[in-house]
Amino acid sequence: MKAKSKKPVSIDIGISDADRAKIAQGLSRLLADSYTLYLMTHNFHWNVTGPMFNTLHTMFMQQYTEQWNALDIIAERIRALGHPAPGTYSEFAKLASIKEVAGVPKAMDMIKHLVAAQEATARTARSLFPVVDKANDQPTADVLTQRLEIHEKTAWMLRSLMEE
Repeated sequence: MKAKSKKPVSIDIGISDADRAKIAQGLSRLLADSYTLYLMTHNFHWNVTGPMFNTLHTMFMQQYTEQWNALDIIAERIRALGHPAPGTYSEFAKLASIKEVAGVPKAMDMIKHLVAAQEATARTARSLFPVVDKANDQPTADVLTQRLEIHEKTAWMLRSLMEE
């Protein structure tokens, strides 16, 4: 017996199919960067050592918790636009602009890696605005604005730890 193929339900939210696809592709890259940043931050939380252990351990926990919660917001926006959200390590590895950090870096190197990853995630979010603005997609613009505020502020706070 042949399985029936499911016909997608049409979506008419005032954004064209093509624009929804472009936005979903961009949000998928943001989700991949966000998940990679989450994983990096959680790894560093587990493995940080040195004189700033307590401060960094606590700070990293706050950061990875915030990032974990953001993953659903981004993925659910992709779904609301009618596209599947990526959800595997292999998909994230293909889509992410952030590369994994091998081994266990020293605390200050962890901070440097996290600054670079926060800034990369901000750049990914910012790169979506032209298509989002063209499509008049305020809900996605709102998600992007909120993510940018978090990533830019977090990068600033981490950078401040590197100043002498």
